[in-house]
Amino acid sequence: MEFPVDMSNPAVQEFLSLIRLQVLTPLSLLINIVTVLVCSVIVKPSIFDVIQLYPASISPHPAWLSVYIILIYLFQVGYCLLLVLARSTDTQKALVKAVGASLVFANWAMALWAIAWVLRMFLLSTILLGIVLLLLIYSNIALLVYHAPTYTRPFDMALIHAPLRFFMILPFSLLFPYSLFITLGLSYSPDHPEDYARHPWPGFAVVMSVNLVSLVMILFRRDIIWAIAATWICISIWTASPKPVPVFITVVLFTVLHPLALITALVYDQLSHRQGQIALAEDDADSRRRPARHGQASPTPQAHGLGLAHGSRQEEPGPREVDVEGVWGT
Repeated sequence: MEFPVDMSNPAVQEFLSLIRLQVLTPLSLLINIVTVLVCSVIVKPSIFDVIQLYPASISPHPAWLSVYIILIYLFQVGYCLLLVLARSTDTQKALVKAVGASLVFANWAMALWAIAWVLRMFLLSTILLGIVLLLLIYSNIALLVYHAPTYTRPFDMALIHAPLRFFMILPFSLLFPYSLFITLGLSYSPDHPEDYARHPWPGFAVVMSVNLVSLVMILFRRDIIWAIAATWICISIWTASPKPVPVFITVVLFTVLHPLALITALVYDQLSHRQGQIALAEDDADSRRRPARHGQASPTPQAHGLGLAHGSRQEEPGPREVDVEGVWGT
């Protein structure tokens, strides 16, 4: 059977890819939400029960973690709406080329992670979180390189860049290293809370490294989403007390540093912009007041482009009187 359109046409292929994503992305999100909800409310032990059964130096507070996950889902609902309603060619290319099926696979992997987590299959859980992290890192890099955020497309910033970055920071800063810690035996029994100070330095190395990366991104990219997400995760760690002193001090310090760095960077940008405008105005004024060189009169605003100021016109030498008698010798 032959179709009336050329299926090898790149425009047709992009359109079909968009149609597939409009179906698969909401479906994967729905599966992710339902699986995590069942594993959090119905299944025992739940996702948050497992966190309390395996405390570690970087384990989060369940309440802060649950709110973060809800925000991820709300962001993705907005992403799915944009996926259906987008009419701009640039927006559609960002959805198809940069994000594509990566978000679909990430949602499926998160659903499988929830099942592995409640079954306490921590090695599988770590592998799945690593897959989620790689998929989201790829999508975020593709967005930044080929479809950089711009204020001319605010919906792209709010409903494409923000959801992908907010989703990526969770496994990057918390879930993947925490699952790896449990896999490697770097946790302690809740029946012995006095062991909370065991393995402080691996926890310190993790929170210091991921927060330094976050701080650099906030400073150089003025990334509001990254600042909010990194601060939220720091709060979720130090509120789940007790924590080893190196970990506690580090996350409290970065809880203050992340928003402070963002505010400082934004204020610096505003001051630099204003100083640039003042410098341009002064340069323009200096060029008009520049003194004459090589005997040429400097232009004034009243005669700009004429080379002479009003009221200072130089008199051209007129015709001289000829001494007729001196010429003819009479």
